[in-house]
Amino acid sequence: MNYNWDWNVFFKSTGIGSEIYLDWFVSGLGWTIAVALVAWIVALGVGSVLGVMRTLPNKLLSGVATAYVELFRNVPLLVQLFIWYFMVPDYLPESAQVWFKQELNPATSAYISVVVCLALFTAARVCEQVRTGIQALPKGQSAAALAVGFTLPQMYRHVLLPQAFRIIIPPLTSEFLNIFKNSSVASLIGLMELLAQTKQTAEFTANMFEAFTLATLIYFVLNMSLMTFMSWVEKKVRIPGMMGGAK
Repeated sequence: MNYNWDWNVFFKSTGIGSEIYLDWFVSGLGWTIAVALVAWIVALGVGSVLGVMRTLPNKLLSGVATAYVELFRNVPLLVQLFIWYFMVPDYLPESAQVWFKQELNPATSAYISVVVCLALFTAARVCEQVRTGIQALPKGQSAAALAVGFTLPQMYRHVLLPQAFRIIIPPLTSEFLNIFKNSSVASLIGLMELLAQTKQTAEFTANMFEAFTLATLIYFVLNMSLMTFMSWVEKKVRIPGMMGGAK
């Protein structure tokens, strides 16, 4: 392919103050990280609670968690995003509608919507990982905990969950990486995260190949760094004799 690559384009002025195009990528990366990290924290908390609910003997609580998983896991992420951004605010109390639509900065409104959407969507997947981790433990673990006088909450807190989380680190890592990649849907509601800044740079400069190559490298380095960190965490907390543990 006869194409003249121009990597200096990222250091050229955007025409807006003293900004250069590289600044747009830095800003976009900041939004991507902010969206993914907050959404992951919420997803991990909500998903863990739901995962526990799915393994409880209480059919009502288990049924609620199952319904949540089936709903959020089977509706496309993009559809959920549009619902949270365009529809849900219209059903809020009038004062909340005014605050969300008029008083908040548009970027902040988009940020809140995409964080809620990604968090609840990912929570359904985390729920299944936690449920699987708990059910993978030997039945004797819960029996022993109850035999020594632990209550049901104590059994989950001190016996089941600490072990379950250790053995589900690999699938949780995959979900952690997915939430960074899924954050790119934020560009569709106007949040200038990494993908949106990449497309904007490509349009302003006509250097599409350079812009998307840089974005690809940023995503790759970010995800590889996260994978390396999570692999280190997995080695530190693995349980010998359990799945993924050293023999």
